[in-house]
Amino acid sequence: MTGLSDNEKSRYHRHLILDEIGELGQQKIKNARVLVVGAGGLGCPVLQYLTATGVGLIGVMDDDKVDISNLQRQVFYGMNDLGKHKTIVATSQMKKMNSNVHFDLLNIRISYKNALDIVGNYDIIVDCTDNIKARYVLNDAAIVAGIPLVHASVYKYQGQLSVFGYQGGPTYRCLFPASVPEQAEDSPIQGIYSMIPGIIGLIQANEVIKIITGAGDILSGKLLLYNALTNQFSTMDIVRDERNFIKENLLKLFTH
Repeated sequence: MTGLSDNEKSRYHRHLILDEIGELGQQKIKNARVLVVGAGGLGCPVLQYLTATGVGLIGVMDDDKVDISNLQRQVFYGMNDLGKHKTIVATSQMKKMNSNVHFDLLNIRISYKNALDIVGNYDIIVDCTDNIKARYVLNDAAIVAGIPLVHASVYKYQGQLSVFGYQGGPTYRCLFPASVPEQAEDSPIQGIYSMIPGIIGLIQANEVIKIITGAGDILSGKLLLYNALTNQFSTMDIVRDERNFIKENLLKLFTH
């Protein structure tokens, strides 16, 4: 991509005067290609802040349509959007926020059949799904493609987050081993406190920008836990399991 325009230098001025980012870091952000899978509770804040920050290309992947039950926590959408594809509504909003950013709309569900063809077009994957099977697909595709996966999930008043596969760091499978992810069962629908996806989604976006710019410590090898009721953060270590990095075994999952 081209260098920063005068318009972009004005827009991102507060980044340019940060020692950890500067013009070089903002150029890296502009050159970055990020795939966000899931345009729901987590995806909304991730997409908003990656757009505002100036990520050059953002893939927006979700096959769902807006439902009234989404509006409590999925802040991109309103009553006029009911029944519309989330990717279309979200992208329309983001284009108004920042015309410098380009978007790929993917109105499909991630699977072992399409994942490798899709993720190869990006530098970073952001897992904003609420689907256990999709998490394994994204993890395995990220490992095969050799790119980091910024994962998060939410439950009631709690959220968790980690960066998988970053510079050889642990994977989602190291945290949650599963021999046959296709048979993984999703949990029954549970309540979600409306603030939790926003809080955790912002931390996901933060990790993405840190990976791109090289600023700060990446949340690799650790699982960040947050409880909104107690307002407490904690972390637990994730141990790398070498068996989860054997590409020959992972590739077999994509050939069925």
